Amino acid sequence: MDVSNLIRMANRIGEFFEAMPDRDEALHGIAEHIQKFWDPRMRGRLLTALAQAEEVQHLSPIVREALLRHEKMLASVVA
Repeated sequence: MDVSNLIRMANRIGEFFEAMPDRDEALHGIAEHIQKFWDPRMRGRLLTALAQAEEVQHLSPIVREALLRHEKMLASVVA
């Protein structure tokens, strides 16, 4: 799957969770949703985007923060 589609989907997830009053809960919710419902290859490609300056700039701040905070959790299930 194209990384721009993954980023767009992740940002939409972020929009949903951003409305939560508890920021830590929202960050965990974003990461947990991606872990539970995304294919390992999709998660791996999204995590790779964190290291790409050209791609990471398209992630919303809340999604970027969630991925960085929960990177180990997301990477541990990527095969």
